[in-house]
Amino acid sequence: MNRKLKITELNRISIDEFKEADKLPLVVILDNVRSLHNIGSVFRTSDAFRIECIYLCGITATPPHPEMHKTALGAEFTVDWKYVDNTVEVVDNLKEEGYTVYSIEQAEGSVMLDELTLDKSGKYAVVLGNEVKGVQQEVIDHSHGCIEIPQYGTKHSLNVSVTAGIVIWDLFKQLKQL
Repeated sequence: MNRKLKITELNRISIDEFKEADKLPLVVILDNVRSLHNIGSVFRTSDAFRIECIYLCGITATPPHPEMHKTALGAEFTVDWKYVDNTVEVVDNLKEEGYTVYSIEQAEGSVMLDELTLDKSGKYAVVLGNEVKGVQQEVIDHSHGCIEIPQYGTKHSLNVSVTAGIVIWDLFKQLKQL
């Protein structure tokens, strides 16, 4: 029988320990994400897998915000983040810094997530788009390529925070060296 662990048994690290800990070589870029709950959820997932940084772009809100905190649960204080108005600028700067940048989008020539192979010595960034319009075409044009999550139902669309969780987890499995 499995006994549920108590909160004191989870061996959580402190905010200071998190800040000093090695990070996954992954950056998340939110391109005009409007929902505070989605933003908070991306922060929480990014904390769980120790990503390097979140870039909040365009209309994407920034901490502190009570509605964001409801889903982030304090991860907005642990995960480094930056606000940059222009998503293309972030993509271009990260490419110059040696990151491979993928937009998460259904697009011609996209690579299915379950077929993606990453170089463990590489640095990566993923762009997640607006809940209705997705990633801007100009951002896709500046990315190295697109990653698509295979879907077999009738909707062919996932909530942006669910997409973030799936993509970050999958990339974590390939890149983890923590």
